[in-house]
Amino acid sequence: MKLQEEVNNLQLAGNLDLLASQVVEGFISGMHKSPFHGFSSEFAEHKIYNQGESTKHIDWKLFGKTDKLYTKKYDEETNLRCQIIIDNSASMHYPFKKKHVLGNLNKLGFSVLASAVLMKLLKKQRDAVGLSVYSDIYEFYAPEKGNERHHHLLLNTLEDLLNEKEDSTRKTNTYTYLHQIAKKLHRRSLIFIFTDLFETETDQEQLFKALQHLKYNKHEVVFFHVMDKNTEVNFEFENTPTRFVDVETGAHLDLFAENVKESYEELMHKFQEELKLRCAKYRIKYVEVDVEKDFNKIMQTYIAERQKII
Repeated sequence: MKLQEEVNNLQLAGNLDLLASQVVEGFISGMHKSPFHGFSSEFAEHKIYNQGESTKHIDWKLFGKTDKLYTKKYDEETNLRCQIIIDNSASMHYPFKKKHVLGNLNKLGFSVLASAVLMKLLKKQRDAVGLSVYSDIYEFYAPEKGNERHHHLLLNTLEDLLNEKEDSTRKTNTYTYLHQIAKKLHRRSLIFIFTDLFETETDQEQLFKALQHLKYNKHEVVFFHVMDKNTEVNFEFENTPTRFVDVETGAHLDLFAENVKESYEELMHKFQEELKLRCAKYRIKYVEVDVEKDFNKIMQTYIAERQKII
């Protein structure tokens, strides 16, 4: 068996740090610049252009007004500050997996591994990372730090999420905790959110307001919408009498999937389109995630798109 195949078959729990490192090494090989570099650059002042300097930062608008060449001077903040937010409600543990491996992840498994990968990328740049975990309560919060001890704390917390027993009573209240997290972030930050947005009591307007709140203070927000697309969006089930159970409330319906498939798909696609439009309006990066698809491809696509922007 090839080494990469052995790595792919490693269980996430107990090997999260190793797997994240392997994925990151694959991302950065051949890259000429970091996918996150430059976010913390802040304009400070103008200085007179000296012959022989790079013309990259010349302020041409100011040249048009003064007929003199000035360059923009920047101050680099020591760290990019990043907060990773994970929904740990019962629906995020779908579909049930006996063990999480790179090619067989549920929604929480994807979110945990993706978070570990992002942490590794940021650690390479000595950037500060924090973590928030919520369900029907605010389960965990750690502010942004960049030291080794803090990094291990976050990795251990992520592994604990994989190891804990599924709690079918754990509901979701995304908009409440997004508001709380937004209030904790006083400095400009990069924010990653991982959730399926399946709410016990869905209030779309409240949800959109919470996402908008995260843009306060000019935070950069990246929203990973994690789903099992085949069943949760396209409602692909055998057309036999089936009991569908809400994993967060215990409510159930007995029905033939084919009888509701068309209307279910229509409602789901309408919600997704509205969500994408709101994210675009608030300048939030929307990343659609199907957990049945290749993990590396999803993350590499996001990283590549980010490189093109900066």
